[in-house]
Amino acid sequence: MSKTIIVCGASQGIGAEILHELARDSSHVIYALSRNKARMDEQFKEYSNVHPVSFDLSKKVKEQVAYLFDGLESIDLLINNAGYLVKEDFSNTSEEQYHRSLQVNYLGPVILIQSLLNSLLRGHAHVVNISTMGAVQGSVKFPGLTAYASSKAALCTFTEVFAEEFKAETIRMNCLCLGAVNTEMLQQAFPGYEARTSPKEMASFVVNFALKAGLLMNGKIVSVSSSTP
Repeated sequence: MSKTIIVCGASQGIGAEILHELARDSSHVIYALSRNKARMDEQFKEYSNVHPVSFDLSKKVKEQVAYLFDGLESIDLLINNAGYLVKEDFSNTSEEQYHRSLQVNYLGPVILIQSLLNSLLRGHAHVVNISTMGAVQGSVKFPGLTAYASSKAALCTFTEVFAEEFKAETIRMNCLCLGAVNTEMLQQAFPGYEARTSPKEMASFVVNFALKAGLLMNGKIVSVSSSTP
């Protein structure tokens, strides 16, 4: 069945593989959001159903949505995959880095959902927020990731509260907390570490969850990891 889909954070890593996985079904209409539109134009040029959109979660999200998606009647699926990682000792992490972490990893996705809410409700949408294992209460924590882990943890809590507030509606929201995947971001956090999971493998899981398995869940925080980190 044809779906209207938005994927935020689609230019590289897991996000790019999610786009490839979704785009193979030519009936879907997919909007790929990222600051790096040129990279998306090149990566997804083979797909006529993918529309790369320049989008910055750190700047005036509501205004961008109003300009870009004003005529979008309904949305079936939104995947919030964008992430900004700071690897720095707490004492050396700047106020600017904390602000940007919160904006990209938490506030930006939240305002994006709020701005698209009517279209999401009309589409009986599934919203999938992508977080990290480091945001899960009781999980193993690693030094240098206070800004990243705490901002992603906020997205987890938002997921639970939103689902409770909208439980009488047909919209669903879940959060996947991903473990280590062989991406550029992993190398930034853990230089030299090689994860068992590839971006393509994780993207396949995310897409299956978003379109099928996750439809039986609402407000759930799901850990997706085969290793530590």
